Amino acid sequence: MGTLAKRWSWVVALGACAALLGAMQLPAQQAPASSPLSLQQAVRIALEKNPARKVALAETRVAAADVREAKSVLFPHISFVETAMRGNDPVYVFGSKLRQQRFTSADFALNVLNTPAPYGNFSTRFAGNWVLFDSFANMREVNRAERMREAAGNQLERADQELIYRVIDSYCHVLLAKKQWEVSQQAMKTAEAILSRSKDRFESGVVVESDYLSAQVRAASRKQELIEAQNALSLARAQLNATLGVGMATDFEPTDALVERQLPAMSLEDVEHKAVDARPDLKRVRSVEMAQKQNVAIAKSAFGPRVNGFGSWQADNPNFVSGGGGNNWMAGIEIQMDLFQGGAKRAQLAHEKAVQEKVVAAKEMATDAVRLEVRRAYYDLDAAGQQLDVAHAAISESQESLRINQNRYESGLSTITDLLASEDAARRTQIEYWGALYRYYTSYASLELASGVLDSESAVVTP
Repeated sequence: MGTLAKRWSWVVALGACAALLGAMQLPAQQAPASSPLSLQQAVRIALEKNPARKVALAETRVAAADVREAKSVLFPHISFVETAMRGNDPVYVFGSKLRQQRFTSADFALNVLNTPAPYGNFSTRFAGNWVLFDSFANMREVNRAERMREAAGNQLERADQELIYRVIDSYCHVLLAKKQWEVSQQAMKTAEAILSRSKDRFESGVVVESDYLSAQVRAASRKQELIEAQNALSLARAQLNATLGVGMATDFEPTDALVERQLPAMSLEDVEHKAVDARPDLKRVRSVEMAQKQNVAIAKSAFGPRVNGFGSWQADNPNFVSGGGGNNWMAGIEIQMDLFQGGAKRAQLAHEKAVQEKVVAAKEMATDAVRLEVRRAYYDLDAAGQQLDVAHAAISESQESLRINQNRYESGLSTITDLLASEDAARRTQIEYWGALYRYYTSYASLELASGVLDSESAVVTP
């Protein structure tokens, strides 16, 4: 019994220790501090780390390498070959002895010619080839590659502009989501205050139970909206991280505020002219058009003659170490011209001309699309500016209406329906105001993007 008692005492002691440890609260891990982030900093980070920008940058490097490759054809090509051979093939043995300058009259014996002994030859050869004239095909190929490099550079510039716009949109979206969350918090407090007053008035018999129930329904609705606003804010932060090209776990705290600022005015005629003249994607299309003209010229060059110069120097020795052989050289010029290829060159020329017509039509379509995009962005900005003025005026009016209806409800001069309607109007006008301010800034950035002037020094980016 004594042993059993000891065992139970140990069990009780262990249980007490476990209870004590469970009751003790370990210090909570601190959440990682949020890094302050301005819109200018966000743009710089995105231009450095965003994967889409890295893809466009790699395309420019590919195009630059293509230019170097095209230029390499203009220079002579020189090769070096070292060969070690051994065999008893009659022709091989005969030729090797001649190249080694070791051929003697004894090598004319029929048995030596027909069945020579195995013979070794170590050959060292330098050879060169240079295209002296190819009806300017190579020069036109270099020109085409340079035009494509320009197109890649224009594409990179446009990719930067589009990325800056996405950063502005994502950053402002976080600011908007934060304001909507704050509005939802305030609306929740207002709904709880109305619920508390309705409960007191119902319990005192001043109002009927339906007023109290309506206030409960409104408070529950505001609670749901607060949850949605919190999740929308978290999603907006994740979207900003994705746009910047950083990990989702990174926590940034925007330092810029969503406040009204007067941005420089832009006329429709000016932005449309800038867009047609300076938009990088239109420049890219024009560069592609020039490159395609070179493709047509290259196809025409294929009908002309080609002149090649070539030469070689070769040393042949019976073994690799001692030498004792001979050397020889050879040089020459050849003229080539294709007389008939079954119409392949004419078909290639027709193909390049058809592609050129396609590129020209695509350029016209792109220009028209840019003009339409500019007008759409301009009218969107105009509408956003007017909506912002209306929303700004409606906020003070709705707040005053809510205050009056609260007083009237307390005095029994209005119903719960009137009070809830004014509360909903006050909440809605605030949300509409912040939404209009968000659309104003993003519409301005969209107009700069459409006109091809959006950069890191935009008035939207720099406060």
